[in-house]
Amino acid sequence: MTLLRTQLGSTLRGHRLRQRRTLRDVSGAARVSLGYLSEVERGQKEASSELLASICDALDVELADLLAEVSLELRLADPARQPVRSVAGERVVREAVRDAEGTAEPAAALPAAPAAAEPALALVGGGTARGSLRRGDAFYLAA
Repeated sequence: MTLLRTQLGSTLRGHRLRQRRTLRDVSGAARVSLGYLSEVERGQKEASSELLASICDALDVELADLLAEVSLELRLADPARQPVRSVAGERVVREAVRDAEGTAEPAAALPAAPAAAEPALALVGGGTARGSLRRGDAFYLAA
C-alpha cells in the first residue's frame, strides 16, 4: 500500500520538475525551508494543509486538483481495492481502475452515467485567468 505522504510528495515533485523549477525556487516562493520541501517531496514528512496550500500556490497548482490527482494515483496503485463511490467522476474512476486491472468491461455492461443536471448553486465571477478560484478571490453564489 502506498502512503498518502509518499504519493503527495511524488506528485508535487512531478509538477515542479515539469515546470523545470528548482527546490530552491519553489521553497522560496512557498516560504518553506529547502530541506523541509525536499523531505515532503521524498515522502519523509507529513505536510500540513497550510503547507500544501503554500506549495501549491508556489507551483500555481490548485490544491483540489493536486488532491484529485493523488487520489487517482492511489486508486491505480492498488487495483485490488474496490473504488469508492463518489458524486463526481465515479464512472471515470471505475473505468480507470478496471483498465489498470485489465478487467475493463464493454461500455454497454457499465451502468449508464447519470444525466448531467443543472447545479442547484453555481459559483459566478472571481477567479484567475485560468477560471479557477484561489484564496482571496471574490465569488458569488447564483441559484
